[in-house]
Amino acid sequence: MSDRTDTIFALSSGRPPAAIAVVRISGPRAGAALEILMGRIPPPRRAALARLRDPRSREIIDEALALWFPAPNSETGEDVAELQLHGGRAVLAATLTALGDIDGLRPAEAGEFTRRAFEHGKLDLTAVEALADLVGAETEAQRRQAFRQLKGLLGGNAERWRTRLIEALALVEARIDFSDEADVPEELVAPALAIVAELEREIGAALADAGRGERLREGMVVAIAGPPNAGKSTLLNRIARREAAIVSPFAGTTRDVIEVHLDLDGYPVTLLDTAGIRESAEPIEQEGIRRAQERAAEADLVLWVSDAGDRLAAPNAAPGQELWQIRNKVDLLTAAYLRNEPKSIAKTFNISAVRGDGLDSLLVALARQATSFLASGESALITRDRHRRVLTDVRAALLRALAEETHGREDIIAEELRLAANGLGRLTGRVDVEDILDVIFRDFCIGK
Repeated sequence: MSDRTDTIFALSSGRPPAAIAVVRISGPRAGAALEILMGRIPPPRRAALARLRDPRSREIIDEALALWFPAPNSETGEDVAELQLHGGRAVLAATLTALGDIDGLRPAEAGEFTRRAFEHGKLDLTAVEALADLVGAETEAQRRQAFRQLKGLLGGNAERWRTRLIEALALVEARIDFSDEADVPEELVAPALAIVAELEREIGAALADAGRGERLREGMVVAIAGPPNAGKSTLLNRIARREAAIVSPFAGTTRDVIEVHLDLDGYPVTLLDTAGIRESAEPIEQEGIRRAQERAAEADLVLWVSDAGDRLAAPNAAPGQELWQIRNKVDLLTAAYLRNEPKSIAKTFNISAVRGDGLDSLLVALARQATSFLASGESALITRDRHRRVLTDVRAALLRALAEETHGREDIIAEELRLAANGLGRLTGRVDVEDILDVIFRDFCIGK
């Protein structure tokens, strides 16, 4: 990030052309920018109609609404101005050029507004991550999960745990530092460890959620696999309701894994179309088959598509994975043939990807599977791998502190509690987290 004393500006709404374009300005010269462009600073938090003028030619750029949010009562904690313009490309270009001509102003970098909000204490690190997830949410379930995190689902608990840990640490430190004072109680370590035991149970319960929060954030992955020419790409296109994959009568058409993101009853599903699995001497197809097998092995659910007339048994699912058999091209077979064909696995669907037979039943089953797989993740405290790694380290430190009770080494107990408290501080950003900030903010868009 560049110098934090700069005043930054950026388009904070969608790409033009649009009905309205919102330009945000944050920093010590935000008020000066308003005075230069519109001749005055409007009353705080009240929209004012303004004629924006080019600072050099004094030509009117646009009639807009201007809002003023003086520090510290703003989103970033700095002086913030917002311009609501007509959303044409020429209007926006002229406004951004005019702002760039003002001394002390520069275009914002990706995520810089949010980073300034974090640095001024408006958001903790879990809320910053939640804001990124909220912007990127593709389904209702992801939106609800991100909003709960933004409002402090994990951050609030982390701060409560940290406060309690500091209370426990203070008791242990008092016992160490003032053991010879008459007015200091003899037994302070036991109540401290009682607090630690309670926190260990709570953090342990949050960790014992089988990754529900991360699953919802990432979505359920469904791989369409099977032999060549079974109709996998046609099925993908049917489910996606668009031509996402190339379909041809020639085996080996699909060489790489094709991804389609779906919203099934409000839950995110990533559908993968993989290369047909067969023996091949062609190097490129071999690589496609290798990738197909790798992605299918990692999927939460595999739809094994085969020609209904081939009577081929589906392979075994990988550990922790579910596999459904999809018998395609039933429009080419008689009903008697299908009735007499044995089912190799519990969930078998007879479909025609070309004609659409049986697709409704398959989609209903997929939606139910997504709901069952992901619904419990909305209320999960942990939604990112970073959260899980930090809390795992915190819990380990608490367990080590509890194990010291029989040894009576109070200095080691205190050190483990300090490590745990610092870990919770890293979770919310209360202690030095510079090494992870750039990673978090690099995925933000400009103007956020």
